[in-house]
Amino acid sequence: MVSGRGVMKVVAIIQARMGSSRLPGKVLMTLFDQPVIQWVYERASRIPGVNNVVVATSTAIVDDPLAHWCQRHGVQVFRGSEHDVLDRYLQCASKHGADAVVRITADCPLLDPQVSGRVVAAFREAQPCDYASNTQPATFPDGLDTEIISRNALETSGREVKEAFEREHVTTFVRRHADRFRLESVVCEPDLSDHRWTLDELSDFAFLSAVAERLGGQNRFGSMRDVLDVLEAEPELRAINSGIVGDARADHALP
Repeated sequence: MVSGRGVMKVVAIIQARMGSSRLPGKVLMTLFDQPVIQWVYERASRIPGVNNVVVATSTAIVDDPLAHWCQRHGVQVFRGSEHDVLDRYLQCASKHGADAVVRITADCPLLDPQVSGRVVAAFREAQPCDYASNTQPATFPDGLDTEIISRNALETSGREVKEAFEREHVTTFVRRHADRFRLESVVCEPDLSDHRWTLDELSDFAFLSAVAERLGGQNRFGSMRDVLDVLEAEPELRAINSGIVGDARADHALP
């Protein structure tokens, strides 16, 4: 689907909430000198090929502080269903006239705009395309995950998906039906999927804080390479959150 303008409008939607079971309120925790959500928003705003960025949270009272932060800082915010995240994305995409949606979760403060831009470019170049990501297979550090899905595929999912799990995780239906949708993938060489740069536990926050401090203000919007340089100089930093079992991006769980 392409708008009547003849130009594809791509909207990045940052999926965010305050009610994380493992680390409540994490999206407003201060990382170095600004909230995690600001790190994610400012980096998402620099993704090449993206026309607009919106934070999508729920209408639950617990998410009021996040919505208020967005309003105070001039960040577009959309509020929808707490548990039916697929519907939240659909309503947000409709409101903002998106032809395609970039899905980002708010637990990725080290998101690399250029890496995400590669996913957007792969999607645009493969038209007609329904979905592209850098997670199928997962070869980038956990915390750089980016997906883009066409409005058509999103709407098809909205009509056909009944299972709560698939409505919670937005893109699962499309990925499970590769026979019906055209999927593209962006891979990292060498495989860096053993790096964990996401925020799900207190030890993740300690790790990210250490990295953010070393990046400092001058590298606020630094790349994957900048983070790797920090870790190559101080490899012991990776031990801070190395004890966490499991992959925080497993089926793109809610942040």
